[in-house]
Amino acid sequence: MNDFWATVNRVVTGAAAYITDERGRVLLVDPNYREHWNFPGGIIDAGEHPAQACAREVAEEVGLEVEVGRLLTVAWVDNLPDVPYPLVNFMFDCGEVGSDTPITLQAEELDDYGFFTLEEAERLLSSHALRRLLAATAARESGAVSYLPPAHDRLVGQ
Repeated sequence: MNDFWATVNRVVTGAAAYITDERGRVLLVDPNYREHWNFPGGIIDAGEHPAQACAREVAEEVGLEVEVGRLLTVAWVDNLPDVPYPLVNFMFDCGEVGSDTPITLQAEELDDYGFFTLEEAERLLSSHALRRLLAATAARESGAVSYLPPAHDRLVGQ
């Protein structure tokens, strides 16, 4: 390998699931290593593509086997505190589950979960995650895919 690859920009890639219940509320999880709630999902491992990572992360984090549907949003997030690289987040439509569906939390990483309205989620999510939620909701309704360019967001409350 030559020195060229040492000069290439690096990004962290993640995949997340947009899952709602029968009332249209979004499934969110409360990571024990972050201040804010987030979507079921995580970092894409070597050798995975984004949809594979989404399915794996949902199974690991909340114990659900979901069909990963179409791509809803791709977001580029940079300039976050304590994150050395920009983030590229893929969000997929993973359908609807009943609010009474058993959820098994990954205890090592998550403290809680819930189904939330957009108004409730606004108080729980970071600003960049809220942008993804709003874009995913609109994309599911319209059938379009959205790209969220950098907004140079700071976390809510900072």
